[in-house]
Amino acid sequence: MSFPTSEAPPATKILVVEDDPNIVDLIRSNLAVRGFETLVSTDGNRVLQTLETEQPDLILLDLMLPSVDGFELCKQVRERSSVGVIVVSARGGDHDKVAALNLGADDYLTKPFSIDELLARIAATLRRTRLAPVEMQSTLIALTEHLEMDLANRQVTRDGTELHLTPTEFALLRELVVNRGKLLTHAQLLRRVWGPGYETEIEYVRVYVRRLRAKLEPEDGPPLILTQPRVGYRLAPE
Repeated sequence: MSFPTSEAPPATKILVVEDDPNIVDLIRSNLAVRGFETLVSTDGNRVLQTLETEQPDLILLDLMLPSVDGFELCKQVRERSSVGVIVVSARGGDHDKVAALNLGADDYLTKPFSIDELLARIAATLRRTRLAPVEMQSTLIALTEHLEMDLANRQVTRDGTELHLTPTEFALLRELVVNRGKLLTHAQLLRRVWGPGYETEIEYVRVYVRRLRAKLEPEDGPPLILTQPRVGYRLAPE
């Protein structure tokens, strides 16, 4: 899998949650020369406090930490923040990847990894948190009678109450909305939302469609996101 790389804006802050000092040094040195500010937690105990006080732009999270459960920590981070989360773990099984995505991780990278791939995934995740504006007549879109999406302010509301969507969830929904009624294949969605090099990660889009459905669709109402089996998804026509 190949990825394009790009350097970070000067103020980008990344929290590295990792107990292996060699990996910490590798990541920190490579981030520093590209203009990132790096924070480190070696045991995970103070991550939630650091999240609140330092407000990082992205978290690199190891699952196998000495003091806390990485999956539980991922869940707690996502309950408190929309910060980008990339799991970086030696646990390479599909079950672990799906579990992390279900808990709100934006991406999953298996150790050992190349620094170029890590940097590319960081760049891709940061792009989703800094979506370029969409040129449309109106940036306020009615999804259903009760749901409204504000593209300019990156908000989705139900009857005026804001729903909590992560950057990846919002980016995926936005792609479906601006192509409303049009079938988008798994590869198209992965390329447009996650970036080049992710086209084969079909589980990513499946997990995130499930997350959107759980947040947006009423249990007894018509579906908002329609599935074309083994092909892709489209947003229900107005």
